[in-house]
Amino acid sequence: MKYRILGRGLKVSAVGLGCMGMSHAYGAPSDRREMINLIAQAVELGCTFFDTAEVYGFAENPHDNEELVGEALKPYRDRVVIGTKFGNRFDYDSGTNPLPLSFDSRPETIRRSIEGSLRRLQTDHIDLYYQHRQDLKIPVEEVAGVMSDLMREGKILHWGLSEVDDKIIRRAHAVCPVAAVQNRYSMPARHYEEIFPTLEELGIGLVAFSPLANGLLSMAYDKNSTFDKMSDYRSVMPQFTPEAMERNKNLFELLRRTAEEKSATPAQISLAWMICKKPWIVPIPGTRKLTRLKENLGAADVELTAEEVSALDEALNAMDMSAIFGVATSDH
Repeated sequence: MKYRILGRGLKVSAVGLGCMGMSHAYGAPSDRREMINLIAQAVELGCTFFDTAEVYGFAENPHDNEELVGEALKPYRDRVVIGTKFGNRFDYDSGTNPLPLSFDSRPETIRRSIEGSLRRLQTDHIDLYYQHRQDLKIPVEEVAGVMSDLMREGKILHWGLSEVDDKIIRRAHAVCPVAAVQNRYSMPARHYEEIFPTLEELGIGLVAFSPLANGLLSMAYDKNSTFDKMSDYRSVMPQFTPEAMERNKNLFELLRRTAEEKSATPAQISLAWMICKKPWIVPIPGTRKLTRLKENLGAADVELTAEEVSALDEALNAMDMSAIFGVATSDH
């Protein structure tokens, strides 16, 4: 496994593990013991970066994922970096899919959240603590001030933001240096490349969530794939419709062709493309399967030259693609 630095000295594996899907958004939660074993295997394979949030769970246990990650990583705590998030709440009473979100980043709420996360994760500190989404009622400078206090108290080591633009990043960083920004980023969702100059200037890492476009780029699905309408967000994601599968055929062909040239898989090419683009980008694909875990982590060993990355960018720029979940319109 290769490693890289986020912000001011946060060393992580070049590919992390997003743990959300083990408890939330991708169908019924997986068997707890199986997921604990999978996380342990990720550690043994060299993964040191694990991502969760206080809201990843389900109606009966809204905080399930932090509890799962905490139990799984307790034996390895001194070898791993744990990232978690505050500031979101799901409305489990809505009966809709996806669940409606509300935002709360008041200082007193953050204080309650950090204590809950520390308890569930069975640790005395959070390595990377993100504001999950912006709370428009609370200036980001006020949130950054709380983060600075939590650092002084030793409860967090670094902090970050999620789904933000360069204006928010600069305002926050001016109060308390930001280590990482976790934004949606993948081959079909490249709108956040506009913040790359800011991240480079300020020395901030990009943690790419949904780097495989919610699994689309693994090419494990086709126009006949179906998902549970109440528990699986993919059932309402635009990229999984039969029409989108047809529209994305050129993207799939590009991935197939490049994977064959590099003796890799399409998923590995999708991840290597961003890893090789910048030394401060770290994707955090999620999975519930050991075969996929090994495949994803193996992307760190796939070498793409700057010319090859540029050629992929040019092909993507010229390509028609479907809309992607979480992106208002297609980038093309």
